[in-house]
Amino acid sequence: MTAFPGLYNYWIVIVLMMIGFYAVIASGNLVKKLIGLNIFQTSVFLFYISMGRVSGGSAPIIAEGVQRYSNPLPHVLILTAIVVGIATTSLGLALVVRIQEAFGTIEEQEIYGQGEEAP
Repeated sequence: MTAFPGLYNYWIVIVLMMIGFYAVIASGNLVKKLIGLNIFQTSVFLFYISMGRVSGGSAPIIAEGVQRYSNPLPHVLILTAIVVGIATTSLGLALVVRIQEAFGTIEEQEIYGQGEEAP
């Protein structure tokens, strides 16, 4: 049971991942699906950052007396992923606006129902 506090980050990752996954699967609203994808994406970010942590590690700056250094690569990858995530979210929201203008709704089942009526 002493290892549980050390794994706290991973429990948060699992909970966020399942919340995001549930929101994507259970919701028919397109905006809610995008929010679920963002929650899922945030859990992946936290997972990468947690994996990149080095116990007792220092910033990768050469200094006297420092034996362990943390790898900055996971943090740089996450910064890039955040920028890509913002871009894809904005594109997704723009598509939802266009879908709402075209079909008059953002509910998945109503959009499918309207598609069947078209010749």
